[in-house]
Amino acid sequence: MSEHPSTYNPGSAFERWLDTRLPIVRFGADLMTFPTPRNLIYWYTFGGILAFCLAVQIVTGIVLAMHYDASGTGAFISVQRGIMRDVNYGWLIRGLHANGASMFFIAVYLHILRGLYYGSYKAPREVLWLLGCVIYVLMMATAFMGYVLPWGQMSFWGAKVITSLLGAFPVIGKPLTTLLWGGFAVDDPTLNRFFSLHYLLPFVIAAVVALHVWALHVPGNNNPTGVNVKSNSDTLPFHPFYTVKDLFAISVFMILFAVFVFYLPDAMGKVDNNIAADPLKTPAHIVPEWYLLPFYAILRAVPDKLTGVLALAGALAVLFVLPWLDTSKVRSMRYRPTARIYFFIWVFFSLVLGWCGSQEPDGQIVSGFAGPVFIDYDINSVTWLSRISALYYFAYFLVILPILGMTETTLPVPDSLYTPVLSHPAGLPVGAAAAPETKG
Repeated sequence: MSEHPSTYNPGSAFERWLDTRLPIVRFGADLMTFPTPRNLIYWYTFGGILAFCLAVQIVTGIVLAMHYDASGTGAFISVQRGIMRDVNYGWLIRGLHANGASMFFIAVYLHILRGLYYGSYKAPREVLWLLGCVIYVLMMATAFMGYVLPWGQMSFWGAKVITSLLGAFPVIGKPLTTLLWGGFAVDDPTLNRFFSLHYLLPFVIAAVVALHVWALHVPGNNNPTGVNVKSNSDTLPFHPFYTVKDLFAISVFMILFAVFVFYLPDAMGKVDNNIAADPLKTPAHIVPEWYLLPFYAILRAVPDKLTGVLALAGALAVLFVLPWLDTSKVRSMRYRPTARIYFFIWVFFSLVLGWCGSQEPDGQIVSGFAGPVFIDYDINSVTWLSRISALYYFAYFLVILPILGMTETTLPVPDSLYTPVLSHPAGLPVGAAAAPETKG
C-alpha cells in the first residue's frame, strides 16, 4: 500500500519548482489519496481524535507557560489567581488544558483497546505498535509532570511519593532521586525540572507521532477483519471518505470535551489540589490522576518496594513485546471467539485495577445489592483484589495469548475485504458486479 502511485500534478510553475526541491504539497496530496480499507468503522477514528487532542494540549500549554511562575512560592498563586482570574479567558485555557489531558487518555485507551481487539500489533505492523507504546509512555511522563505544576497538596505529595520510588533501586537509586529532585527534597529545583520537561515532551510526542503516521503508511491500515488488502476494490481514498468520518467523530468528541470544560471543570481533578502545597501536612489519601490508577494499584499490590516498581515497569514493558507474545496467525478477534472472552475479562480486571488504585490501601468496601456494605475482613480486600487483578493482567499477555495462539479453533476468515463488505447487492457501488460468494 505504501507503493501506490502519486496522483499529484503540479498546476503552476511555482508548484513544479517547489515539488522538485521540497515535495511537501505532493506528500499532503498523497496522504489524501492514500488507499484505505473500505470497511473501517468509527473505532478507527481515534487516531484523528488523538491528533486533535495533542494540538489542543500544545497550543494551550504554550499560552499557559507565558503566565506560569515555576517557583515554590509563586506556582500555586500564578495558577489559582493569575491564570484563573487575571488572565483574559485564562479559566478557559486552563480548563481546556487540564481536562484535555483526561480527554487525551480516554481517546488513547480506546485507541489501544481497538488495536488489541483487532490485532493491529501483528506483523507487519510491529514498528507501528512499538511507536504507539513509546507515545503512551511519553504521555504518562508528561501528564505526571504536568500534574505537579499547580503545586497543590496532591501535586506536591504525589511528586514526593512517585519520585521516591527511584530510591528502591540499589546503588543508583539515591543518586537518581537526588538528580531528579535537584537537591535532597522536592522543592523549587524539582518544580523547575518538571516544568521544563513538561514543556518539552509534547514536542517529542509530536515527533514520534509523525514517525507513527509514517509507519502506518508503509503497511497501510489494519481493518476489523484483519484481512490484508489485495486489490483496489478493497480500498477507498482517504479523502473524502475518511476525512469526513474523522471530522464527524472529532465533532462528537468535542461535545463531550465541552461538557467537562464548561460544566464539570473539576470533576476529574482532586479537591486537595486546590490547597497550596504544605510539606508539613500529608494528605489522608495520596493518589495520582485516574488514568494512572491501574499502574498505581499494581505498584501497591506488591509489599516489597523494589518488586513493586519492577511490576509497574513490567506492566508497561509487556505491551512492547506483545507482537511476539501473541502466536495466533489470525489478527481480528472477530474470528477468535475464545480469545475474545479472555480479552473482555482482561478489560474487566484492568478497570478493577483502576478502582483499586483509587481506594484506601486498607479499604474493606464490598459492593452489595443494597449499596456499599462495610465488612470486617481479616485480610485487606482492596490489596488482594489488586493482586488478583494484576496477576490476570500479566497472565493474559504472558500465558493466555501464547497458549491460545497454538490451541484455539478460530472461525473461517474471509478471503478479501470485498466479500464481507460488498457481497450484498445493496452495498455495491453503481456499475459494480457482485463478488462471488466464498465459503466461511
